[in-house]
Amino acid sequence: MTNGFLAPDGALRCAWAGAVPEFLAYHDEEWGYPVGDDRRLFEKICLESFQSGLSWRTILAKRENFRAAFDHFDWERIAEYDEGDVDRLLQDAGIIRHRGKIEAVINNARRAVEMVEQEGSLAAFFWRYEPGPDEQVPPQTVSITPQSTALSKELKKRGWKFVGPTTVFAFMQAMGLVNDHAEDCVCRRKAAAARAAFRSPAGR
Repeated sequence: MTNGFLAPDGALRCAWAGAVPEFLAYHDEEWGYPVGDDRRLFEKICLESFQSGLSWRTILAKRENFRAAFDHFDWERIAEYDEGDVDRLLQDAGIIRHRGKIEAVINNARRAVEMVEQEGSLAAFFWRYEPGPDEQVPPQTVSITPQSTALSKELKKRGWKFVGPTTVFAFMQAMGLVNDHAEDCVCRRKAAAARAAFRSPAGR
């Protein structure tokens, strides 16, 4: 890692972890570690869709507001939202007031209900797209992969919205489907160890 961030503890991190103070804890404690919890997976793909065209700092700062506004991303409850809920959310200054993205979350919640009925869980579906050992790419060198493209295509086929391949790859990075910590980042080995101990919901 040529442009890493030397954190206060003296260990190197991914360069982006030092961009703003609030990124370090997110980088160290969440980003890149495997997640099999459906609620967290649904929340993250929704937040990534809100990030489209914006910075992650903006979304991270508002994450608790998003959770409160969207019933902590309980997709079964969100699937029941109506136009009154859209109006309520458009008036909520604590989130990103973008009608298309708000409506996409509601739409995607309905698609999530369908997916759980068809696949058993969201995790079982998403983890099918984890790259195999021979499909890995050097960390932090791409923003789209064949797997993120394939996952994006399948989600769109199933009616999901705001799930382009770049958005999907950011989701895969964050949820540990790929370990994109830089080679010299102290968290890369931690993420790899977490993946080794993690039982893939897709049975891999």
